[in-house]
Amino acid sequence: MIVIGGGPAGYVGAIRAAQLGKKVLCIDKDRAGGTCLNWGCIPTKSLLRNAELYHLMSHKAADLGLKFDNLSYDWSKVISRSRGIADKLAGGIEFLFKKNKIAYVLGDASIKAPGKIEVKKTDGKTESHDAPHILVTTGVATRELPNFPFNGTTVVGSKQAMVLAQQPRSVIVIGAGAIGIEFAYFFNAFGTKVTVVEMMPNILPVEDTEISQTLEKSLVKQGLTILTNTKVTATEVTHKGVKITVEGKEKQTLEADVCLVAIGVVPIVPGGIELQKNERGYLAVDENYQTNIPGIYAAGDIIGPPWLAHVASWEAKQAVEGIFGHGAKPQKIDVFPGCTYCQPQVASVGLTERAAKEKGLKFKIGKFPFQASGKALAVGEIEGYVKLIFGEKHGEILGAHIIGAEATELIAELGLAINLEATIEEIEGTIHAHPTLSEAIHEATSAADGLAIHI
Repeated sequence: MIVIGGGPAGYVGAIRAAQLGKKVLCIDKDRAGGTCLNWGCIPTKSLLRNAELYHLMSHKAADLGLKFDNLSYDWSKVISRSRGIADKLAGGIEFLFKKNKIAYVLGDASIKAPGKIEVKKTDGKTESHDAPHILVTTGVATRELPNFPFNGTTVVGSKQAMVLAQQPRSVIVIGAGAIGIEFAYFFNAFGTKVTVVEMMPNILPVEDTEISQTLEKSLVKQGLTILTNTKVTATEVTHKGVKITVEGKEKQTLEADVCLVAIGVVPIVPGGIELQKNERGYLAVDENYQTNIPGIYAAGDIIGPPWLAHVASWEAKQAVEGIFGHGAKPQKIDVFPGCTYCQPQVASVGLTERAAKEKGLKFKIGKFPFQASGKALAVGEIEGYVKLIFGEKHGEILGAHIIGAEATELIAELGLAINLEATIEEIEGTIHAHPTLSEAIHEATSAADGLAIHI
C-alpha cells in the first residue's frame, strides 16, 4: 500500500497496514504527523497550557494563598516550547515508521494512474512507485478570505499565528469555531486585546446552544470582545496592521495589529489522475472508503467533516482493515467527541438539545454545576456544568455536553456510554470515585430524574 499524507489518518493507516503484514510506503509533503502534530492539535495545546497557567497566576493567585512580585513571561520561550514538543513527537512517528518497517519519503506525490505514484522529492529528484492499493490522506489547508491573503505577519492563519515572533497588542479573530476561540483565549490570556467576529448567532456554532452562550459570557468576562451575528464586509492591510469593516447590530470598522482568519478549511487534493469530488470539493468515497477509481481509497479530512484528528485516525483504520482485514466491514463515523481547549474547556458527544428537538425526540435533561462539586471547589475550578440528554422512554443517553475544568478528559466516559447505549440506571449505578470532577456526571444523571443529592 502507498499512503499519501502522513497526518493522523496517514500515519495511523500506514502503521495498521504494516501490522497486518503489508509492505507500506508513506509519502508526506512536510513532516510525519501532519497539521495536527506539527501545526495544530499538539503545539496549540502547549500554547494554551502556558496561557492557562499565566492567567491562573494573574487572576487567582491570591485565592490560592500565593504571593509573588513582577509576574512576567518570555514570549519567545512560550513559542519555542510549543515548537519543541511538535518536533519531539514528529520524531516519534518517524521512529514508529522504522519500527514497523514502513518506507517514508518526503515529497509531493501525484497519482499518475491506478496503482502508480510519482513523487517530486524535496531534493528536486523525481521517483515512481507502484502498489495495488493507494490511500489518500492529504487533509486540508486553512481557508483564506477572498482578496485578503495570508502574509504571515498581519494577516495569518492558525499556522502562522502560533509562531508570531512578537506578541501583537491587538488581534481580530474572524471565525468563532474551535480554532478561532482557542487562539482568542490564548492571546487574551497574555494581555492582547482580542475581538472575535462570528457570522452565526453563537460562538462554537456546532455545540449545544446553551453551552455556547455560557462560554461566551465567560470569555467576555475574561476581557474578550465578541461580535456574533456579524459579517465581514471589507478588509484592508494598512501600514499599522489591518482594518476590518463588519456589519452586525451596527456597521463599524475594527483595527488591529493582526487578523487571524479561522473561517474553515479547503481540501488538499493530490495531483494527477482525476478523482471524483462531492459538491464541496472533498473526495467522494463509498461505504468502503474507496473513491470512484478501484484501488484508490481516501480517509480523514480529505473526505470532509468532521475535521478532527481522532476521526481521521479512526477512518483510516476502518479503510485499511476493510482492504486487508479478511472480510472486515468498514464503518462510517457516527458518534465522536468534539473538544475546545480554551478555559473553561468545552467537550461534547452525541446529540445537542437543539438536534434532539429537530428530530422530534422525547427527552429529559440532567444538569449539575461544578460549583456544587467538592473537588471543583478544592481545586478552585467551579465554573461550568455537565449537561446530559436522555431518551424519555428507555432512559438511554443521547448526548453529553460539558463546560468546565478538564471537560475534554471527562467526555470519554460519556462517549463510551453512548456507544454502549447506557441508560440512566446504568450510569447512576456506576460508582464514581470521591472526590473527583467525574462525580458531576453521576450527579447530572441523577438530576435527570430529580434525584441528585448535592443540588
